[in-house]
Amino acid sequence: MTKHITNFTIVGKENYGPQYFKLVLKHPSTLPVIMPGQFVEVEVKNNKNVYLRRPISIHDVDEKANTLSLLIQIVGKGTSTLSQLEIGESLNLVYPLGKGFSVEGHKVLLVGGGCGLAPLLHTARCYHAKGIRPTVLLGGRTADLIPIKDEFGKYADLHFATEDGSLGEKGLVTSHSVFGKAYDRIVTCGPNPMMKAIARYANEKGIDCEVSLENNMACGIGACLCCVADTDEGHKCVCKEGPVFYAKDLTKWCNS
Repeated sequence: MTKHITNFTIVGKENYGPQYFKLVLKHPSTLPVIMPGQFVEVEVKNNKNVYLRRPISIHDVDEKANTLSLLIQIVGKGTSTLSQLEIGESLNLVYPLGKGFSVEGHKVLLVGGGCGLAPLLHTARCYHAKGIRPTVLLGGRTADLIPIKDEFGKYADLHFATEDGSLGEKGLVTSHSVFGKAYDRIVTCGPNPMMKAIARYANEKGIDCEVSLENNMACGIGACLCCVADTDEGHKCVCKEGPVFYAKDLTKWCNS
């Protein structure tokens, strides 16, 4: 897939508590095809301490408006600088990067933890466009740590799990009652312990499962080799051969 470097214009911004914010970015002409689960490398300006671009999952895509959205968690200097951008400013992206979700299956469960829900909205939208209404399960320690709770309802049957019981079922995502239903595909993105548990469950049940790995991705094109993951087929670059992998190809990772 062809990679692009483009200056987008920020046309929307919304904050979700102290940790999360969303940027809506408008393309100057026409967006290329973007698969759910792909990401962008964002240039961070106006911070002398930030040298590298930041990899950010693509949260949503609106082809008619020629916009894409990024849901960003503030975790360091780069994302903190990005959080200070305002509507009307420009943002340079390298995109679309990585291997996305396949959007296959008929009875589908999407599971996101924390900011791991970011790529799942575009995924749910793509399934909905195929006439499939997936089940979406979002989890976090508390309700306020699950950003953007309402947008999924347009495309999916939505469920929640929180450790303190402040939203949805009380407990870990992996103990939610939706796992008692039958699925032919599970898609997940979030903290490693959550994804590993879901991947093991899927492998044991013989369910196709795709996981989106997170790693340090400096270049986004597989050149710097700092994001290598140990798969059953050998070392692979998360930024180029991922970030989406099948759980059946990650048995060593699942059991680590």
